Amino acid sequence: MGLPRFAKPKATNESSSNLYVANCGPAVGLDFDIVKSAFSKFGVVSGVYSADESGTRVIVSFVDNLAAKAALEALDRCPCRELGGRVLHIKYSVFQPPVEKVQINDTVPVCLETSDMNVPGICLIHDFITIEEEKELLAAVDSRPWTCLAKRRVQHYGYEFCYETRNVNTNQYLGELPSFLSPVLDRISSFEELSNTDETSLDQLTVNEYPPGVGLSPHIDTHSAFEGSIFSLSLAGPCIMEFRKYTDVDSISKSTSLDREVGNSDSSSSFIRRAIYLPPRSILLLSGEARYAWHHYIPHHKVDLVNDSVIRRASRRVSFTIRKVRKGPCQCEYPQYCDSQK
Repeated sequence: MGLPRFAKPKATNESSSNLYVANCGPAVGLDFDIVKSAFSKFGVVSGVYSADESGTRVIVSFVDNLAAKAALEALDRCPCRELGGRVLHIKYSVFQPPVEKVQINDTVPVCLETSDMNVPGICLIHDFITIEEEKELLAAVDSRPWTCLAKRRVQHYGYEFCYETRNVNTNQYLGELPSFLSPVLDRISSFEELSNTDETSLDQLTVNEYPPGVGLSPHIDTHSAFEGSIFSLSLAGPCIMEFRKYTDVDSISKSTSLDREVGNSDSSSSFIRRAIYLPPRSILLLSGEARYAWHHYIPHHKVDLVNDSVIRRASRRVSFTIRKVRKGPCQCEYPQYCDSQK
């Protein structure tokens, strides 16, 4: 795949503007923006890259060698306060031209902020939870039983989602949402961008665990199953989420498929595409048009292209999808996408 782009030098005294940093990366809860911020105090950082597939080693590239030297001398085998006290292991790294180019087909420009997407009803908040809170949430779900689907594992709370019907049985109540979710729900209510919704009592949680290369096929969450606001909290690893809005009714009915294996591309040209990068510990809100009229999906990639950076998926990504179950038919303003109004 042509990665890594850099390698540890054979000679230990070979200086470079690039640093190979171990015990650091998305798999240990440190996304590239956080790493870049921590190292930027030593000089201008031109980029942070995955060093390999593990998600625990990164390359930090400085503009000049002196900045890299200062960072190495200050942080190698020392706890880094800006990175939660993590002890880093650092060596110089040298550029290694790839043998073959990374092949990522069917790409679309990736936005880092929802304000750049031009999709009404999408809101992304970075660093919604802390690294420590992320660890606690992952430990909580890992202590509970998982249900295995074809290529990923899931847990359901409140109400179980039925993948065959893409709906919930409101007569089969599983009980209140788990206590480990309470801090997340409290924080949702404290953010004006997230709390300004019609639903004040979210009652359904689906936890998904995605291995590298596993995504989610294009779909709109069933209108009759859930109310208008959907929250998705990303943990452990990053991913790209893409969106499609179809412009003809025939394409809409053919496109929706929740866990059936389909390609990420589509021979039809009758849709608009958008994409956004979801870093760990961020929360995404879909409401209004984005929730009711746009298909969303996670491409089945092991490698994502985010502008000029190639990012490998981490060893796992866990998402918390939080919703409110609808008790009556949907009366939304998008009848062409609505199962209640067809």
